[in-house]
Amino acid sequence: MSNPPNNPNQAPSSSPPAPAEIDAGLARTLARHPRPLGGDPLRRVDKPLVSLSGMVLNNQSGTPDQLLIKKKPAWLRAKVPGGAEYQRLKGVLSQHKLHTVCEEANCPNMGECWSRGISTIMILGDTCTRACGFCNVKTGRPPSLDKDEPRRVAESMRLMFEHAKLKHIVITSVNRDELSDGGAGIWAETIIRTKEACPGLSIEVLIPDFEGNQAALQMVIDARPHIINHNLETVRRMYPAVRPSAKFDRSLELLRRVKEQGGVAKTGIMVGIGERDEEVIELIQEVQEATKAARHSPIGIGQSTVHPRTSDPALPNAESRMPNADTCDILTIGQYLQPTRNHLPIDRWVTPEQFAFFKQEGLARGFKVVESGPLVRSSYHADHQADVLSTIEDERAKRG
Repeated sequence: MSNPPNNPNQAPSSSPPAPAEIDAGLARTLARHPRPLGGDPLRRVDKPLVSLSGMVLNNQSGTPDQLLIKKKPAWLRAKVPGGAEYQRLKGVLSQHKLHTVCEEANCPNMGECWSRGISTIMILGDTCTRACGFCNVKTGRPPSLDKDEPRRVAESMRLMFEHAKLKHIVITSVNRDELSDGGAGIWAETIIRTKEACPGLSIEVLIPDFEGNQAALQMVIDARPHIINHNLETVRRMYPAVRPSAKFDRSLELLRRVKEQGGVAKTGIMVGIGERDEEVIELIQEVQEATKAARHSPIGIGQSTVHPRTSDPALPNAESRMPNADTCDILTIGQYLQPTRNHLPIDRWVTPEQFAFFKQEGLARGFKVVESGPLVRSSYHADHQADVLSTIEDERAKRG
């Protein structure tokens, strides 16, 4: 059978290129674009600062390109949400179409926190200007800035405070590095308006580093929330992979400035992302040493000494830690959970026994409250921390 005639409009077929042709083409591409193919998120063309192949990637023997998918252990099972207080808060949120980070992040502690009257909200939009290796928040350039947001947030808080018995609110945000103040003006106005609308509600803020802009940080401090939280997220060595746009020392300086002005300072990290146990202990010690501040009278956002309720069972041996009372106050440690396959993989499941050891070391080295456990997140038992370490309990008592 003869071959059909060629279609004049169809490009003639060609044989696959020879290996020599591929090599030559690759050489030309590399000459025009002298950087690793596929892009380099850290914008480095020299040797990487740290290799995570032996620390983050759980490669099976003989198959170095395959990630080992680990099944969650039994201790990571969360309780099913329920209870009267939980249902009340859920009803108010649904009725008024309010949104919380708790729901959007599917937090494992949502049931317990809502039952205790704790909730978390996010301001400054849903688009972050950074792309951290662990975070599932959308990244890109935010489309706009909602200057009316502080008023609307305060009104939402009032509804939850009055109708759902909200006791403690955690406010967080995306990074807004494209703004000259990093969004600090919105932060400060949101805090002030919420305090006015909800007297007796304790306010904790989980803030970004504002790229080291001290004037922006000062705006938040001057608004006087009860707790200022800034998470370190991981140990110093892991920053290039976990927080490529952040600086470990810059975050330490933020915490130190909060303590310097009499505030209650809080930070948190994830474990199971590639760090070593000894590095966690080193971080605990370094945070305590780096955040030391001179003793002084509190200015209203917190106290620089341990709260008089030192007999509280959650604060054993509090008096013995008085010499370090002017360092970072609160530490949270929880298990890293990989949001998607595009994020940094899980290196290990940290056992409850190891979490208990981290808590013991944190208390022994100067932290006044340490929440350490597989399901612990930044807002875990946050109301208790505010009661013990800030002025909120006294404020509530004055209002009856």
